[in-house]
Order: sequence, then structure tokens, then C-alpha cells
Amino acid sequence: MSDVRQVVDGVDPDKVIVPELEKMLSDDGYLRDFQREIKRRYGAFQRIVKAIEEHQGGLDKFTKGYEYFGLHVTPENGVICREWAPAAEAMYLRGDFNNWDKFSHPYKKLEHGKWELYLPPKPNGDCPIAHESAMKIVVVTKHGEYGDRNSPWATYVKHPENVYQYQMVFWNPKKKYEFKHPHPKRPINLKIYESHVGIASPEGKVANYKNFQQNMLPRIKDLGYNAIQIMAVMEHAYYASFGYQVTNFFAASSRFGTLEELKELIDVAHGMGLYVMLDVIHSHASKNVVDGLNQFDGSNTGFFHDGPRGNHDLWDSRCFDYSQWEVLRFLLSNLRWWVEEYHFDGFRFDGITSMLYHSKGIAHGFTGNYNEYFGLVTDTESVLYLTIANYMLHKYYPFVITIAEDVSGMPGICRKVEEGGQGFDYRLGMGIPDMWIKILKETKDEDWNMQNITHTLTNRRYDEGTIAYAESHDQALVGDKTIAFWLMDKEMYTNMGTMNYRSLIIDRGMALHKMIRLITHTLGGEAYLNFIGNEFGHPEWLDFPRQGNNSSYHYARRQFNLVDDEQLRYRFLGNFDRDMNRSEEHYGWLRARQQYVSCHHGGDKVIVFDKVGSSGIPLVFVFNFHPTQSFTDYRIGVDAAGKYPL
Repeated sequence: MSDVRQVVDGVDPDKVIVPELEKMLSDDGYLRDFQREIKRRYGAFQRIVKAIEEHQGGLDKFTKGYEYFGLHVTPENGVICREWAPAAEAMYLRGDFNNWDKFSHPYKKLEHGKWELYLPPKPNGDCPIAHESAMKIVVVTKHGEYGDRNSPWATYVKHPENVYQYQMVFWNPKKKYEFKHPHPKRPINLKIYESHVGIASPEGKVANYKNFQQNMLPRIKDLGYNAIQIMAVMEHAYYASFGYQVTNFFAASSRFGTLEELKELIDVAHGMGLYVMLDVIHSHASKNVVDGLNQFDGSNTGFFHDGPRGNHDLWDSRCFDYSQWEVLRFLLSNLRWWVEEYHFDGFRFDGITSMLYHSKGIAHGFTGNYNEYFGLVTDTESVLYLTIANYMLHKYYPFVITIAEDVSGMPGICRKVEEGGQGFDYRLGMGIPDMWIKILKETKDEDWNMQNITHTLTNRRYDEGTIAYAESHDQALVGDKTIAFWLMDKEMYTNMGTMNYRSLIIDRGMALHKMIRLITHTLGGEAYLNFIGNEFGHPEWLDFPRQGNNSSYHYARRQFNLVDDEQLRYRFLGNFDRDMNRSEEHYGWLRARQQYVSCHHGGDKVIVFDKVGSSGIPLVFVFNFHPTQSFTDYRIGVDAAGKYPL
């Protein structure tokens, strides 16, 4: 079958009908000048889906590649192993099951770069590979070199103690976890608690799934969040990569516990009514050869582009070739795997700006000119992959929510595929945290620009959902500081006690911490996100154990002991965050279709806006950012006359 490029070549936009295109064009008339390109992309999307249906066994089968590839126990208790390695000369399976013999179990070469190995059951009927056995695939390259590799479809990998190479682990427990709770409904007022399992403890160690289930889930529920976004679940050999250098796409990270423990965590969250999202990385992959996808079959291509297009210089990683059928199968199947096997409810797609443009977003200053989004600088193959991914997810799983991490502001990213968009439900409002950090770093209190604040908080595309946040993991990483630490810095070490003298720095910092988060929550988007621990003003920054810090866990933890201590002021910030979320649940301001900023007074440092939430109650928000002046009998305009109780 032709590759994807040949299938989509020669699409005639004039012959393409986008079913609901007029809906998107009527909301943004500037897109009319680019509707030919929108139609061309939609026509290319149609051709790919049609080719999958006609030549790849159908979309459902195509996107369940994990049922065919990898290692599987057969009905008679044998094991069938299949891989795609088009450049390999030979392949063998070795491990505990054959005393690590390199050549006793060769794969058979099939058509189209596929390989297969069958291991019959033992004479007594037992499976030939024991549960938790370690294995490696020996790949012989065309140059005659031998290398140990992990299957791209491996579902569990670990490294033995004092050995830093990961090995596949055959996971076949006698009793697998049985889910008790269904997927919760899609929240219409999404309030996300962005989390990392490994740092979810005050102790200087890698915390685990059990700890998160027992200690974090009740805390998140009490705070009023209705969704959890879990980072760093996809296996990554280098812990300090924060999970963004993925080596094993189908494997849940073993450093946090077993596969069944992750399933239980998600099931318990569902029992609490919490929606659980996975931070998914399909924009690039680790360069790690021994543990990961890179050069799996001995070539520099395989899953990736060759040459400069296949390398991300800023991240020192590999970039996928979305024009190959097997790459599409692998990535689309990966999404379905996390839903089918672990019952994840949705996905945050990381770093898609690096996918959308040939520049990979590096040194690319986006001006908002539409030619940047619909011209030759755009990587159409990546755009089509994201479109198909969203189409497939929403087709098979109506409860799924997808989030785009895109800094470029591409129009249509969060419009339906049928309208000519890419089908995401939300995009991250990435300009908001950048604004707050810039203000705190560079601007004195009396010089804060109210118009700039309201413009940044409201500068989003109509009818494309935006997730507002004051800070996420990006702002907490080493080299930066949390908002609380920018505001209060070293005084957090000495003056956060309730019995301490009242410090002006602490009082100012706590007040602004609350105001920044509340105005972001109420004005910045249709959903809200908070990074683990920042709700109570977590001090300092986040840094994972690495060579540069003597492998220290000191900053790779969240000090919940601070917010739990009745003698410290952190609990006041935590209580405010909880009350803010609960107020939104009651009044429904995230669900408001309209909002109106009636005042952003530069001299008074006052911002006023009103909304009507899902409760139907008119809401008026008044913020006084003046550092020294308060006001009495301050007159403001409102849309509906009447009395407004505080």
C-alpha cells in the first residue's frame, strides 16, 4: 500500500465538502481567506481514514495494534510475539525463560517488515514464559551488529537493582485487577489537579501509586477539583526528564509500582467521581537506543524521520514520521491502550507546537498572522495525525476530553473535525502564567498594568475552550520559582507561622497569591488547572535527582506537611483554593458563555467584570490591586440592576 503522502497527494479543495465549515467561518471571518487550505486538510484526513477502512482492516482494528504486536498469551497458553522492524536482518528473543540464550528463539520474517515468534506451552500446559520474567529482543542489523532492545509494544519494563538498562517484564498475573467503577461523565466545568505520582509525598524519595491513591485522592477531592492530570506515567528511563523523554510508550512507569496498582488508583478515583487524564507525549521520543524506540531495527528511521527533520535539537530527542502507516498504527493504538487497559478518561497532548510547524517551534516568534498557520511552515502530516487522533478518540469514547498544549494559537485546534478543525476540546492558556511571572519578576506593585492583565486573561479564540492557570509544572521547575516564592521568597522560611509577627511581605504575598488565582480562575478560561502543591503556596522550586544536584530528592517532593500544620499560614492558602473551587461548583462561572470587563482602571488598579454562570445568577467580580489604597462607595457598572450580596 502507498505511504500516507501518496494517499493524500493531489487533494482538490474545490471538491471537498467540510460538513460544518460555515460554523467555524461565521465565528471567524478572517478564516474565509484560508478555507481552501482548511478544505485540503479535511480532504486529506478523509482519504487517510478511507484508506485505513479499505486496506488496513478498518479503523477499529487499525487502532488496536496492541492486540497483534508485542507479546501475547494464546488460548492454548503459548506465547505469540510480533514486531515491526523493517530494517532488521534477524531477531531473537532471550530472557529468564531460556537462560538468556541469544539465538535459541529466532523470529520468522513476514511481509512488510513484520516479524513473528511462537513459543508453545510447556509439556504440562504451563505458559512458556513465567509471570515477571525479564526479557530482551536481540536485533541483528544489516551491518551485522547485535543489540539488545525492548519491544516498542512492551507493557512493563524494569531495570534490575544496580543495573541501569531496562528489561521487558512479562506481565501475566493469575488475577488481574477488575474495575468496579465506570468512567465518570465529562465535567462541563473542568477543574484539573495536575499531578506527578513520584513527588506526591513530603519524603525525599520516589512516591508510588499506592501513596497517591491513599493520600492524594482524598485531598484532591476535598479541594474541589473534579479532574486529575497525571504526568510521567509513560515509562521514561531518565527520572529527571519529568516524564517527557519517553522510552516505552505502552508501559506504565515501574518506578511507581505495578500495573495493577495504577489500575486500582484510577478505579478508586472514578469511585470518587474524579475524571483522570494522562499526560501523553506523541510529539517526540527519547534518543535512548538501549531502552527505547530509537534505532529499534538498527536504522535511523523506523518510527522517525531521518536527518534533521527526525531530531529535535532543543529537546535532544527524536521526531516521529507521521507519514508512515505503522507509526500511525503505533500512536493511535497507544491512545486506545491507555483507555482500554487502564480506563484513563482523557489526554493532555504535550508539546504539539513542535509537531505543527517545520521549525518545531524553535526560535519561531508567532505573530498571529494567519499565513503562519495555513502556509508552508505548517507540518501537514502532524496536523493530520492530531486530527485523526481526536476523531478516533471521540468516535469510540464520547466521554474523552483532549487538551492541546500549543503556544502558537493555531486557529481551529479546538474546533470539531467536522468544522475543519483538529478536534481538541481545550487548549492551554499558556500566555497567562507567562504574564504573571513576568509581572512578578519585572514590575513594581504600583506599576501593574490592569489593561494588560485583562487583555491577557480574555485573549482567547471564541468557542475554543481554554484552560486557565496561574502556574503549572513549567513555572515550578528548577531555574524558576513558584508564584508564592516569587512573592515571599526567603521570608517563607521564617515568617509563615501563625504565632510569628505579621510580616508585610507575607501579608502582601498571601493576598496577591489568592487574587492572582481567583482572577485567573474567574476570567481566564472555560476550565482551570493547578499544579500539585501550588494551591497552598508551595515554596521553592522543583528539581529531580540528577548529576547536577548530587542525585538529591530534596526538591523532588511536595511538602504537604506544611499545609497540614495548624501552626503555619499555608493552610489559609489551601482553604482559599478549596473555597474557590467549591464556589465555582455552586455558581458555575467556568460554564458562562459570556463575560464582560466593565472596568480596568489604571490609576485605581481596579478590575471589574461580570458573568452569568450556569446557576443563572448574575455574578460581579471586583479586584483591587492597589498596593496602598482601599476604596469606599466605589461605583461600578453592572449589566442587571439590583442588589448583589457579598
